Amino acid sequence: MAALKLVLAVVCGLVLGSAVNMALIMVSGHVIPPPAGADMTTAEGIRAALPQLEAKHFLFPFIAHAFGSLVGAFIATKIAPLHKLVAALIVGSFFFVGGVMAARMIPAPTWFIALDLVGAYFPFAFFGFALAHARRGSAKGTGHQ
Repeated sequence: MAALKLVLAVVCGLVLGSAVNMALIMVSGHVIPPPAGADMTTAEGIRAALPQLEAKHFLFPFIAHAFGSLVGAFIATKIAPLHKLVAALIVGSFFFVGGVMAARMIPAPTWFIALDLVGAYFPFAFFGFALAHARRGSAKGTGHQ
């Protein structure tokens, strides 16, 4: 039964983390508009717009990847009955694999791909675990668990 709950925790983490990721990607163009005439909805459009993109245009994709991993790992940690860190890191692993696949399909500068792959997925998955773990401990009044 614990294994089934672990799988459920990971699936819930992936679904909710993906929803956060997509919501942030969807709003990104409204917060930081793309260059005039740029089609940011296809890989070809992004490739064509790449010379016009500034560092600020990569802020929301990084935030989306990081917060998707964080929320997914947080949820998985909260739901998993045992092996909570494993659940969080499995979620982070799935997001990392998605990031690698996206890096191969969607053009981006090398600096962004490196920052994204190294700084977004596993660090924020661990942070999500730590937040869930800390909240659980403080809710019981002990602060340490």
